[in-house]
Amino acid sequence: MILVTGATGTVGGTVAERLRGRVPLRLLTRGPDRAGHLAGPQVDVRAGDFDDPASLRPALAGVTVALLVTADPLTHAHDERFLAAAREAGVRHVVKLSALAVTDPDATDLITRWQRGTERLLRESGLAWTLLRPRAFMTNTLGWAISVRAEGVVRAACGDAVNATVDPRDIAEVAALVLLDPEAHAGRAYPLTGPEAVSAVEQTEILAGLLQRPVAFEELTEAEARRRLLVRYPAPIAEALAESAARGRAGAKAQVDPTLAELLGRPAGSYRQWATDHLAAFRGGT
Repeated sequence: MILVTGATGTVGGTVAERLRGRVPLRLLTRGPDRAGHLAGPQVDVRAGDFDDPASLRPALAGVTVALLVTADPLTHAHDERFLAAAREAGVRHVVKLSALAVTDPDATDLITRWQRGTERLLRESGLAWTLLRPRAFMTNTLGWAISVRAEGVVRAACGDAVNATVDPRDIAEVAALVLLDPEAHAGRAYPLTGPEAVSAVEQTEILAGLLQRPVAFEELTEAEARRRLLVRYPAPIAEALAESAARGRAGAKAQVDPTLAELLGRPAGSYRQWATDHLAAFRGGT
């Protein structure tokens, strides 16, 4: 049986959709009511929380391979608890969603240090492992949707900094591939990028073309960008994201890697294609 954690999240939910009906599947989520659309034959939805080790043990019973998605950079406890429960349950292989920044020696921010630490916990767990290391998700630009709909404006910092952003649907397809044949991918770490490095200004231009109306880009100062981050995140995480943005300005996120295309046997999805498929989120008045 395959277990997918974060089953209602951006990647985990799409992995669940790709695996549903193909193999016995267990979905772990804090809100099972939000996973109703994933229900079906051979799909077992379980309530579970990384903060509650007792909820992890029954969820892992009978599982052979698991997708691990954790999201709190302020603690390693979630990974520690999951891996301990996985060992106890006899899980053989864990596929971990990490990030490509871990390979950059100049990336020393809190989030990247956390990701390196969680990778180390898995490698030292005694379980077979595979690491998925994506660049930034194209879905991050959904954060622009409100201002695009209401004002025809994208406001962001580092508008000219290019980033080889990746479609989360592609990440999910790679994850499903690995989960279905874990032995073929044991001990591997896969960098996952999109097919080209694009800037926020270029993404704005793509959206304008698809919407067939003007969309302006307004550059935020570093101070304003940091202020906005502090509204959404605890200060340590906001600072880490600001540090990451500074590396992006220096070109640290521009490299395109062929691994995703090689694994899937097709080109990685472009930002234009992603935006086309999600255009309704940016189109107002409908």
